[in-house]
Amino acid sequence: MAEVTLQIGGRPHTVACRDGEEARVKLLGRMLGERWPAANRAAGGMDSERAMLLVALMLADDLDEMIQRPPEGAAVSEAALARIADRLEALANALEQTPSTT
Repeated sequence: MAEVTLQIGGRPHTVACRDGEEARVKLLGRMLGERWPAANRAAGGMDSERAMLLVALMLADDLDEMIQRPPEGAAVSEAALARIADRLEALANALEQTPSTT
């Protein structure tokens, strides 16, 4: 088991990880560190636990935006997808109502 020390908010945080995952953990730590100044300001610079909560909320907000946003280059809009779904449903209904010849 490997250990990585992350510097977040001027404080060291040692984290255990699987061997070979050190670079990934460091990358994630940098993501936390990048958001720390804004979170620390929002927390009034007094409570590091609250600042870390705000960092987590910032990352959760980023994740939610990525989940809700259609993929880049998506050629089909939500309205187009709804029309396609309606058309497929109409075709399925028509096929269900057609008498079988077998």
